Amino acid sequence: MRIAQIAPLFETVPPRRYGGTERVVSWVTEALVAQGHEVTLFASGDSTTSAELVPVVPVARRFVPNFETNNAPYARMLELVARRAREFDVLHFHIDFHPFALFSRIGVPFITTLHGRMDQEWTQSIYGLFPEVNLVSISDAQRRPAPGLNFVGTVHHGMPADLLMPVAGGAGDYFAFLGRISPEKGIETAIRIAARAGLKLKVAAKVGAEDQAYYDQIVAPLLAGGSVEFIGEIDDHQKPAFLSGARALLFPIAWPEPFGLVMIEAMACGCPVIAFPQGSVPEVIEDGLTGFIVPDEDAAVAAVGRLGELDRGAIRARFEARWSAARMAADYVGIYRAVMAGA
Repeated sequence: MRIAQIAPLFETVPPRRYGGTERVVSWVTEALVAQGHEVTLFASGDSTTSAELVPVVPVARRFVPNFETNNAPYARMLELVARRAREFDVLHFHIDFHPFALFSRIGVPFITTLHGRMDQEWTQSIYGLFPEVNLVSISDAQRRPAPGLNFVGTVHHGMPADLLMPVAGGAGDYFAFLGRISPEKGIETAIRIAARAGLKLKVAAKVGAEDQAYYDQIVAPLLAGGSVEFIGEIDDHQKPAFLSGARALLFPIAWPEPFGLVMIEAMACGCPVIAFPQGSVPEVIEDGLTGFIVPDEDAAVAAVGRLGELDRGAIRARFEARWSAARMAADYVGIYRAVMAGA
């Protein structure tokens, strides 16, 4: 099958450190190539892939506060894809609503995987204009706020089975917090849970420009007590030891997380997850097997005492059974074939 993958341009594919969407685009691209498909990746020129790379811009740039600088590369990308559209059996976009107007009129089968939340005020005003566009959700929870759209499937994320492996030594004397510092990610709650449980919290997280004031004013003072160790952003080489050595990953989110890659990253290392039941969490965590889904902070502290009930080898086994990139790619191929048949 001839497949075009169209990635965001804010991070490389894969990203050097933080970057969920670009990471998933890389994983699905490489898995499709491994399965024998002919794949072309439209992305930044500093991306790394075994597919054919079409460099839309020379290097990736994180979000910049300028409309023209942010959006001109996407206008260029859409034109480059359109000029080659009939070379492909299917186009797979990962750039939100940008392709809808143009590619609804071209006649080449395409899908768009939505990677963000769908419960914001502005979403219906744009997505509602295109009720026939083929959309893929990354969790069933993600699509619930938009029941009138044409979701042709849900494909949960997966990652390469050997990317993160358990490191010998077992659980240590700390909890892990991984990802990004922001109010909705629950860093303040995680700090309180760890303190009440009497364990250190190690924070391996990015502080973006948009969250710098929140970090400086709210989070930084909470780090002064000595029970929290702020590590900063880490890469895939550092994650196995970080997650394997943690008693659990704390994931007390306060928003409808569309997926949450850190949960399956923890499972890959045999690390259980203690999470609040927001967004995709009930679809990802198997309560009592790969972690505990708890309603509030008190229940999270109580769950700490039950972590000994969980088998870290079984957690890794569930990761292998449910969360591989090969499974994700196979799910997408099924959707590609259905969309092509419908077209």
